[in-house]
Parts: sequence; C-alpha cells; structure tokens
Amino acid sequence: MTRGRIAARLAAPVAAAFGLLAFAATASAQTPDRVSVAGGRLLGERQDSVRVFRGVPYAAAPVGALRWRDPQPAPHWTGDRPATRFAPACLQTGTSMPGEPPSPSSEDCLYLNVWAPVAGGSPKPVIVWFPGGGLANGSTSIPLYDGAALARRGAVVVTVAYRLGALGFLAHPALSAESPEHTSGNYGLMDQVAALEWVRANAAAFGGDPDRVTIAGQSAGATSVSILMASPRAKGLFQRAIGQSGGLFEPTALAPQYQLAKAEADGAALMARLGATTLEEMRGLPAERLLAGAGGVTHPVIEPRLLPEAPFEVFSAGRQSDVPLLVGYNAEEARSLTDVADVTAANFNETLTARWGRLPPPLLAPYAFTTDDQARTARLDFERDLRFGWDIRTWARLQAEHGRSPVYLYRFERRPPWPAGSVRADWGASHFADLWYMFDHLDPADSDWTASDRTLADRMADAWVAFAATGDPNGGSARDWTPFTLADPKAMRLGETPAMGDLPEEPNFRAFDAVYDSLRGPR
Repeated sequence: MTRGRIAARLAAPVAAAFGLLAFAATASAQTPDRVSVAGGRLLGERQDSVRVFRGVPYAAAPVGALRWRDPQPAPHWTGDRPATRFAPACLQTGTSMPGEPPSPSSEDCLYLNVWAPVAGGSPKPVIVWFPGGGLANGSTSIPLYDGAALARRGAVVVTVAYRLGALGFLAHPALSAESPEHTSGNYGLMDQVAALEWVRANAAAFGGDPDRVTIAGQSAGATSVSILMASPRAKGLFQRAIGQSGGLFEPTALAPQYQLAKAEADGAALMARLGATTLEEMRGLPAERLLAGAGGVTHPVIEPRLLPEAPFEVFSAGRQSDVPLLVGYNAEEARSLTDVADVTAANFNETLTARWGRLPPPLLAPYAFTTDDQARTARLDFERDLRFGWDIRTWARLQAEHGRSPVYLYRFERRPPWPAGSVRADWGASHFADLWYMFDHLDPADSDWTASDRTLADRMADAWVAFAATGDPNGGSARDWTPFTLADPKAMRLGETPAMGDLPEEPNFRAFDAVYDSLRGPR
C-alpha cells in the first residue's frame, strides 16, 4: 500500500488569466507605499486600511547552477523595487485547485507577498501561509489567498511560493555527493525555511512581531507545516502552527519513496529517462521537460539536513517544535477530489485496489455498505480518513501526548451554498471549502452567502488571528474553543452552530491506528 499517487494535470498556463488576476489585484490601488527591507526599498500600495507588497524576492532565482541547490540570498537592488504585481508561480503543469485558471509559472519563483495593517501601535502577529497543491502545483496569486481580511483584523499575512515537483524535490546520488551535507531532495521545503528566515529578519518593517510568527497551510501546505514542526532546521523560526487538511504521519513502510536511498534511485531513473548523464546536463535541460517526465518525483524525503526522522517518530519522542497548534479537517474532504460516479457495491474493492493498492482488511472494516449509494459514500469516507482525517487527528493526539503547548482541533462541516452549474456545486464540506471562511472571502459574486455563512467566516477569521496573536483561538467573535487532550478529545465542529463535540470518525481512526501500529512494530 502506498500513500497515493498525485493525479496528473494537463492544463497549460494561460498568460491572459494571469493578466486578469493582476488587474483584479491592482484595480483598487489607492496610495503608493514604501518600505525598506534587507534587500532594498519596496514600492507597494495601500488599499483602504491595508498595506500590500507583492512579488517580493526572499531568495535568489533557483536557475542555472542554482537549480537543485539550497536557496541562496536574494541580490540587493537600488532605488524603489515595484511590488504591486504578483510574481509568476513556481513552474508547474496544473492548477492550485479545481476551477481555478492556471497561473503563469516560471523557474524564477522564490517570491512572497505581504498584507499588513496600516495602523501602528504594538507589533502585530505574523501568519506565514504555504499554499497547497500536492507539492506539484500551487500559486500565491489566486484571489482566495488574499490576506487583506486577516490584515484588517490585526495580522501581518505573508504568502510564500516554493519550488514544486521535480524542481523542488528531486534527489539523486550526484546531488548528494556535491552537497556539503551529503544529501539531496527537499529543496522546496528548504525554500520555506529561507522564507521564514526572511520573515524573521524583515517582519518588523511591516509592523510585524518576529517573535509571534505562525506557520500555516492547507493540504500540501499543512503537510509542510507538519514537516517544519519536525525539522531541526526550522526550530526557532516560528511560535505557532496551523495545519488544515494535511500532514505526514503514516508509517514509512507505506511510503518507501520517502527514504533517501529510494528517492535517489528514482532520481537516477528520471535522469536516464531524460537521456542525461551528468548534473550539468540535467541543469541545462528545459525545466518544462523535467516536469513533464518527472512522474512521481514530487514528495518530501527523510534526509539529514532538513528531516532526519519521520514526523511521527519526532513527535513521539517529543522532539518537535513544541508550539501551540491548531489543526483540522473537513467533513467531506474527498468530494472535490475523487470521482465516485462509477463506484458500485460490486466493484468497490476492485476500484479501491486500482487506486491505492492492496489494503489490509481491518482498515476497511468500518466502511460497511450494501447498496451502490452506500458504496460511493464509503469510498469518499475512506479517502477522507486515509488522506486527511487520520493525519490531522494523529497530529493533534501526538502533540497532546508528547508536547506541553496546547493543541486545538476542528472539524469543518459547513456546506457552502455554491450555485448550480458551478464546478463546486457538489463539493459540500470538501477539501478547500474551509478556505473561503478562514480567509473571509465570501464574495457575493461567487454565491448567495447566508447570514450563517458570514457569521461562520467572522468566527473563523477571528479565531485564526487570535491564535496567531496568543496561541489561543478564543478572541473577537470566536469563543468556546477548548484544547484537545487525551482525557477530553473534543473538536470544534464548525457548522451551522459551531460547538465543541466528539469526532464522528474516531472509530475509523482507531482502525487506522491498529493497522499502522502493527506496521511500525514494537517501539
């Protein structure tokens, strides 16, 4: 059994779409705004009560001789550097999420964006957001990640682009040989560390508090957060963490490709497929060709410089960055990701094996069905738990058991009222659905949002900012959160009427616990 395969995406970047996004981002510009950072002076803009700086370099372009090297400092510049337009996304072959137009992408992509309150006063908490996309896709320029609503609530918001796919995660024996630390892979995660170092050095210039930095992300962004919490390289660079619908806690026996030796072998196979014989030749190949032929070279690697041990082992030993943690998953995660139209009671096992390989029967025992409709629901429930729910609950449990800082858990249950005909019409409380609420992006053009939707968005945005400020999500309109503990394993159930409650999936998670513990062996 493997963790799963990232679905191939064939959409090509469309420059015109980026032009529309850039126009939407700049149309409401009001006043130029300048700030000095370590590299020079930035010329951004003020939009109402928010300062905005886009396309800010935090590291040198990872091109040419810097391809597959750890990020290097960005060069300095003189005069005002324009910072009103998003930089291209890191090179990719797909989109951030279904329904989003492709963003223009480039190998020169190590840029971030900042939204900050105009008002002065005491330093503000900083939220550093890592987009999702399976470590193969993702863009900071999609309107959903606009940080203005959180900035108006008193946070400095930073969204970070990092290398993706083979450009971000290739391991190879020759790369390890040239490395001072005798390792390779995880370049995209090293980019995230470099961005955090940039934030620590420059947060104060935007009114942010470098000692109150929250790392946050959704999907692969949340997986990144779980890795950064487990990484010695990132210690001290953040004081809180938020993980939404992601994490990396399965036994390594299920994912041999995460081991350095196997990752290096996969990299050598890619080099052979591309007809290259040296690193010089690989660094000279068009980046688009590398991505097109990369196959499954899109995953983190357990290796000595960034991730010496799997996160489960690090947390179990209490060696993680022990900071306040807020994590959660969505009640219908798989509905936006998995097509179950052809699943029936008769072919359930066949279709599941085709997607995930042979699965231990005890893992499937909780997902009973007799009819075709029940089989489709069981498939969606299983994929929710396999890909997201178990990781999130286990992340919370490990922090509660082996950490001293509190952990808060949520289950997002609200079904956004997407209009008929929308690509999202049948998503329900799916993967991605929580983002419209926590970023407070209930645009009337998207849907007929109800008063309940707007109340929930207020409560979630307030909770995320309060957590960034204090390590406790109770603040503003957000209330009644209690920590997740082993004695009281409750979650905030974010639905029509948010309230603390039990996790309906806990029996399913216990089946995963039993199978995974047997794979790990005695401890």
